[in-house]
Amino acid sequence: MKTTLDYYSNHADAFFNATVDIDLQPLYQAFLPFIPPGGNILDAGCGSGRDAKFFQSKGFNVTAMDACPEMAMKASRHLGFGVDLRSFSQIDEVNEYHGIWCCASLLHVPFEELPDILNRMCAALKPGGVLYLSFKYGAGEREKDGRLFTDLNLHRLVDLVDSVPFSIEKSWRTSDLRPKRSHTGMWLNAVLSKDQVIEQKYIPCLTRLTETFMQRL
Repeated sequence: MKTTLDYYSNHADAFFNATVDIDLQPLYQAFLPFIPPGGNILDAGCGSGRDAKFFQSKGFNVTAMDACPEMAMKASRHLGFGVDLRSFSQIDEVNEYHGIWCCASLLHVPFEELPDILNRMCAALKPGGVLYLSFKYGAGEREKDGRLFTDLNLHRLVDLVDSVPFSIEKSWRTSDLRPKRSHTGMWLNAVLSKDQVIEQKYIPCLTRLTETFMQRL
């Protein structure tokens, strides 16, 4: 992860300028219907602060965080409020957010570390809260320009969600929305729900455990 952070530290100006004005309206429209008016949103891995600024303009209560000091500083200036300097593994809030937004940020986390981070995010969400995430479409891990990339297809997403307290509300593929980058491959997008998975996975599990215990009495 350090070399990935080094990349963004060394290319902060270029990355900010290349991403701050991208129009992600189709993605916002898939996420925001799940968030109540004035709801709390965490932009985790906020980069330039583009998305946090949009959410703030729509009246949501926004918290933004990034692990790269240079990006956090630029995002703070863009937003007009402080950006938390911390990594995903430092998320420790409980029942705080109606939604967590991870646009092209979790893709730098090794696949084996994603369950722990998603567990942290689930704990940080209020009941009924949702998580938006996006990954380059594919399978496996790769390195580019010193950055680690974890790619996901639907099969890998399902495997990941099976191991954490989330369920998939919706998933879809999009082309790259950056100008002149639509030819560079597809992205996997998903909205995950906290509550539904708790009902579907844990209550049946507890029921089976109770039945097994009673049979042994």
